[in-house]
Amino acid sequence: MAVSRHHDLKGPGAAARARQEVRRLAGDALLAGHPLRPTTENDALLVVSELVTNAIRYADGECTLDLALEGDGIGIDVHDHNPDPPRPKQPDPGREGGFGWGIVTRLVGNVTIRSEPDGKTVHAHVDT
Repeated sequence: MAVSRHHDLKGPGAAARARQEVRRLAGDALLAGHPLRPTTENDALLVVSELVTNAIRYADGECTLDLALEGDGIGIDVHDHNPDPPRPKQPDPGREGGFGWGIVTRLVGNVTIRSEPDGKTVHAHVDT
């Protein structure tokens, strides 16, 4: 049984809705007999929150989220309409924000950015 979720997101509550989708995916995985480890779910919650927040902030305020339970973790795809790839920022404790991309790259086993005709998709894989 394939376990996946798709959601169109926009507006200020997008990251919260994305986290709900991760929790639903975890519930679906449990029902399918493939429970997630709590650390996997927690890492996916943080990664989704960061990716969706950045997509909403730096694109046109909309994105799509696709989640899939993969054999060795969770696949996360966030698509937005801004073709520019994420840019890491130098850490600055005096500045609010700017730490998200570093957090994402530390938590995931693999992250790729696919350029597409209508923007980009960031794919992250959270290992189990």
